[in-house]
Amino acid sequence: MRTRGLVAAVLAATVCLAGCAQSVDPIERLGKKAAERVGTHRPAAEPAYRRWGLDQPLAPAPSPASRRVPRGAGPGLPPVVDRVPTRDRVVFLTYDDGAERDPRFVDLVRELRLPVTMFLTDSVVGPGYGHFARLRSVGAGLENHTLDHPALRGLPYAGQRAEICGQQRKLHARFGVHPHVFRPPYGTYDRTTLRAAADCGITAVALWRVSLSGDGTLAYTHGAHHLRPGDIIAVDPDETSGPTLRARTLRLLGRIQSTGLTVASLDDYL
Repeated sequence: MRTRGLVAAVLAATVCLAGCAQSVDPIERLGKKAAERVGTHRPAAEPAYRRWGLDQPLAPAPSPASRRVPRGAGPGLPPVVDRVPTRDRVVFLTYDDGAERDPRFVDLVRELRLPVTMFLTDSVVGPGYGHFARLRSVGAGLENHTLDHPALRGLPYAGQRAEICGQQRKLHARFGVHPHVFRPPYGTYDRTTLRAAADCGITAVALWRVSLSGDGTLAYTHGAHHLRPGDIIAVDPDETSGPTLRARTLRLLGRIQSTGLTVASLDDYL
């Protein structure tokens, strides 16, 4: 009898333990699943504009609503502009020569979808054409800034044509593009420059009303000393010390946004 009682007690304890274990398991399983969900949760990716230190996203440029083709400088000659006649609240970012080739600048253009225009000089770009191929692949415009960066004004027609047409051929061979905008080195030109440019397929000569120096100072060639819709901005490419090209660009973007403007592609307006 004692043996039977002992066996019964052991069996009862075993059943109780099994039942208790079964009553706890579902909760444990739920808790484990919840813990797994928390462990695998990933916060939303930080917006690109914040990663680059901007306070707000860059407003998309509108489709040109008030585009007016500037009048040519003479019969058969391209117009010369330092700002675009438009009421759209846009400005244009341009970069000359191609001396500074920061890979992170490519990231900046891609992630912010920033429309920029690069005026390239063959002798300055040198072996760096791959960098500008990457920029073009993320939306940058590539335009003509001569083969060797001479001051063109006063040179004979043949020399000016060789500089402009030569770079047209280089850019077409490298990228398959046919540039239609030209910027003369140092912003100097004469009527011969315009004639040579037209003969090389150029339809507009772009100077600048605003320039950004390496220390972040904005200089104005004429008119109001503040940014206005249609301004063409030249970002100084020749700084070898101080803030990088992308740092100078980001500082400029903050100023552009603070005035209620955004950046558009020069190719869309000229």
